[in-house]
Amino acid sequence: MDKDLEKQQLDRSQVIVRTSIIGIIANVFLAAFKAAVGILSNSIAVVLDAVNNLSDALSSVITIIGTKLANRRPDKKHPLGYGRIEYLSALIVAAIVLYAGLTSLVESVKKIIDPATPDYSTVSLIIIASAVVVKLILGRYVKSVGQKVNSGSLVASGSDALFDAIISLSVLISALIYIYAHISLEAYVGVVISLVIVKAGIDMMRETIDDILGHRVEAEITQEIKAEICKDPDVGGAYDLILHNYGPDRYLGSVHVEVADTMTADEIDTMTRRIEQRIYEKFGIALTGIGIYAVNTKDPEVGAMYQKIQKIVHGHDGVLQVHGFYVDREKKFLNFDLIIDYDKKDRDDMFEHIEQDVREAYPDYTIQITRDIDI
Repeated sequence: MDKDLEKQQLDRSQVIVRTSIIGIIANVFLAAFKAAVGILSNSIAVVLDAVNNLSDALSSVITIIGTKLANRRPDKKHPLGYGRIEYLSALIVAAIVLYAGLTSLVESVKKIIDPATPDYSTVSLIIIASAVVVKLILGRYVKSVGQKVNSGSLVASGSDALFDAIISLSVLISALIYIYAHISLEAYVGVVISLVIVKAGIDMMRETIDDILGHRVEAEITQEIKAEICKDPDVGGAYDLILHNYGPDRYLGSVHVEVADTMTADEIDTMTRRIEQRIYEKFGIALTGIGIYAVNTKDPEVGAMYQKIQKIVHGHDGVLQVHGFYVDREKKFLNFDLIIDYDKKDRDDMFEHIEQDVREAYPDYTIQITRDIDI
């Protein structure tokens, strides 16, 4: 592993651990105070809010463990490192949150069936109000740090803390309603809190599974990388950029670039090394492979064929790109890559129509169209 990248990951790990420890301390204190208030006042909503704080603290503990394990050095068995462990720890956190929500929902429903009369004191109301303030501050801090270091677990924890502030506020409001209007909404607020926790757990689980399965990298990032590659004076275009994720901010990638067909192997080798260095320095992404598309500069007839095929293909609505154009006039072989928008419902039919149109335009050629992926 590159020393600079290793240092960046170590610094990121330290930030995540430090922020998680702050979250653990805050949530444990809040849980203790809320549990005491809930038991003394016979308030199920406050008790469930305390349980939610404990689940948040446990989530922070798992985040720390996952971060530590993810930063283990690569070895023979895992040469690309252990970065994806962060996704597994996030999945465990989501499962804990979901379990806490379902358990709270069951207890709240029991209280609706067999209600108990709450008894609030001034001290308990002050503690709940203080919890709202603490959760707002903690949530904003944790979420901002998570966004800064690209930690999904911290961002989720911060967002959850901000939502907890709203939940605690709802508990406070229900307490005030009971004091002044003598209407007990405790169990019903508990149901709402439980459903919110369940939804948060499901959302976290879905997002983490997306990370594990592999999802599209943000278009803005891929466009920036391609634009940076195209700044090289020898590059005419960048295509087929694929980024493989091995944990947050850990990418290996490959790309195809268009170059003039007059470039020598030595010139291409120098160019690819130059591109690899530039992309790594700016984005921290290691390009493990740079493929070459040779652009015709010597045969006017091939250039005319390219222009004609561009016109034929782009005559179909939904075509995003044509690249990798190759012609062997001697063997009568023609090949290019085609990207069709995923939003088109009839993508298969469109591909067949395009292939048929190209064959009709060049009946004496063997046509090979590669259906490329819109990444």
